[in-house]
Amino acid sequence: MTEGDFARDRDLLLANLAAACVEAGEAIMAVYATDFAVVFKDDASPVTEADQRAEAIILKALAWLLPGIPVIAEEEVAAGNIPATDGRFLLVDPLDGTKEFVGKRGDFTVNVALIEDHAPALGIVYAPVERRLFMGDVARQCAWSAVVSEDGRIGERQPIAVRMRPAGGLAAVASRSHNSPATEAYLDQFDVASRVSRGSSLKICMVAAGEADLYPRLAPTCEWDIAAGDAVLRAAGGRLDGPDGRPMVYGKPDFFNTGFVAAGDVDAPPIAPFL
Repeated sequence: MTEGDFARDRDLLLANLAAACVEAGEAIMAVYATDFAVVFKDDASPVTEADQRAEAIILKALAWLLPGIPVIAEEEVAAGNIPATDGRFLLVDPLDGTKEFVGKRGDFTVNVALIEDHAPALGIVYAPVERRLFMGDVARQCAWSAVVSEDGRIGERQPIAVRMRPAGGLAAVASRSHNSPATEAYLDQFDVASRVSRGSSLKICMVAAGEADLYPRLAPTCEWDIAAGDAVLRAAGGRLDGPDGRPMVYGKPDFFNTGFVAAGDVDAPPIAPFL
């Protein structure tokens, strides 16, 4: 795919990115079904053969789809391969939620995002266990979900959008692995009627799909963890703000986030006072 193709047909690019994420998801599930080994990186985070297989599939696809555009991918960064980013680049997390993967809890995703001018432009999130795909095009303010069949075919796109704020209280979603007293203090500002704990970028996609209203994360993440979900959420009419209450920016020198809040039709104050 050339730059001209990309400019003419963002749907074509989204479809090809989605296919690559589904292929990566199938590779992940093949490892998931085995007694796989777990290795720990320098930051003590786990990595498995599934992370590596999925990243290789996605990097090969991106080299064909968007040649010349820098790719910041989690395992490549861990290996010290960090290209310069300027203007447009890609963020890849081949397996977000490795702890969930290792624990056989199912809440893990494949994530690819295109960043333009420090903001997410396109995003794909695929949840292999649920076989659910999320896509977002921020420029067109269009977001969709689709079900992937057992043979890897992507079903019909269904539009998604954040829901209007309910009268009976908010639905909040929180991290299964990184909840904290600070998170509880932040949520105490709201009338929360229901709450669910999930892993990975699925939480952001739940807000985008109108299945939750609010997701505060008062713990560190890396940009590749959240960029694809952020694209889906912005395209669905929501927002993901950094600690200062302004939209999250991407391409920071260390690709590090101290925290964020993802929200639908909710006036969510900054999280900075709670960090």
